[in-house]
Amino acid sequence: MTTQTKGIAVVRTITDLRATVATWRAAGHRIALVPTMGALHDGHLGLVRASFEHCDRTVVSLFVNPTQFGPTEDLSIYPRAEAEDIAKLDAIGTPLLYAPSADIMYPPGFITSVTVGKLTERLCGLTRPGHFSGVATVVTKLLMQVQPDEALFGEKDYQQLQIIRRLVADLDIPVRIRSVATVRDEFGLALSSRNKLLKPDQLAVAQQLNRVLTEIAAAIRAQPDQVRKPVLDGLTRLQSLGFAPIDYLVLVDDETLEQLDHFDRPARLMVAGYLGPTRLIDNLSL
Repeated sequence: MTTQTKGIAVVRTITDLRATVATWRAAGHRIALVPTMGALHDGHLGLVRASFEHCDRTVVSLFVNPTQFGPTEDLSIYPRAEAEDIAKLDAIGTPLLYAPSADIMYPPGFITSVTVGKLTERLCGLTRPGHFSGVATVVTKLLMQVQPDEALFGEKDYQQLQIIRRLVADLDIPVRIRSVATVRDEFGLALSSRNKLLKPDQLAVAQQLNRVLTEIAAAIRAQPDQVRKPVLDGLTRLQSLGFAPIDYLVLVDDETLEQLDHFDRPARLMVAGYLGPTRLIDNLSL
């Protein structure tokens, strides 16, 4: 069943989703998918706006995916605000929101999972076992359900982006994965739904994260063969600000995500750490 809220249609079943998409296809439209877990902010809306530039119709999915949360992680407190999300999407002209339930995505008897080898075995994969299998599985399902021409993902979740690119290439899924630059606040903090969980004093600390990364990146560019020292100095700086624990702060190959000791190729400076119970990630391109 499709419900209409002002200008945006909301569908909750695969049958209704495919019926709408089939109508668009018959009209010759190019279709985009923007997957989200809701609690939408300007970063998400930036992805949707970018989709408008490249495709004729956009499906935004909203599904808080339980399979990518570990047993000690924040599924129960993950921000949820569907009515507000619908209003935000409607305000920028989004035609369709796909908001399935867990029973739709994972019906009784569901036992299949998708795993993407080496890319999932480093960085966030080391401290969040099973996380990227959950991501890969749900993204594969969404791509098969919508069958878009393009799917858009933000560079803030850079490891996720590279995993999805590899997944699509390896499984011959006929979709273009388009990346969109990280959207930041006035202090450089990457916008994230989890930012809503930060207390005011924690938010002030979080807003210094990008500045520390920028300083490390400048030091690496100045001395490409001296990666270790600026990274260790940056780690000490983040710890002094209150980040604890810090899962990683590392320079990696831009494509393979393998750790680099020398800045001699396109690279990413990657970080993940906690402020209280809230885990933040960020990255910078070098």
